[in-house]
Amino acid sequence: MDKDSLLEGKRILIVDDEPDILETLEDLLPMCEIVTASSFEQGKELLDSGNFDLAVLDIMGVGGYELLDIAQEKNIPTAMLTAYALSPENVVKSFKKGAAFYIPKEKMVNIATYLTDILEVKRKGKNPWGRWYKRFADYCERKFGAEWKKTDEAFWEKFPFH
Repeated sequence: MDKDSLLEGKRILIVDDEPDILETLEDLLPMCEIVTASSFEQGKELLDSGNFDLAVLDIMGVGGYELLDIAQEKNIPTAMLTAYALSPENVVKSFKKGAAFYIPKEKMVNIATYLTDILEVKRKGKNPWGRWYKRFADYCERKFGAEWKKTDEAFWEKFPFH
């Protein structure tokens, strides 16, 4: 099954305070029904009132982790998207708070692939972080250095998906 068909018609909430990011993500996901918000308040209102298959939340600028808590309550698989909160600590925080994926904005051109990963793995009743690790472990090593997992060694030693 190709990524476009699995995403076809999916209703996705995207919350980011940068209009160009919202526009780019809409362009990258033409097969989906995209609902956008540019603030915490708008994102919260939409999460409270609508049904979504997935959510993509910016961490900085829109209270992404607070929105993640709301998405979790509603069982909406959520990808965290970031440029400024790009750190090993935020990878761990995203995982621990229940996000399904952690995506650097510089890699968002592949958003359809990452969202498909989430849907495919969730459909099998598994955790999408195994896919995340396969896709991003090398990236994290290049970005943060060979010792990137040292910031939370206990977490990574128990990380079951590599």
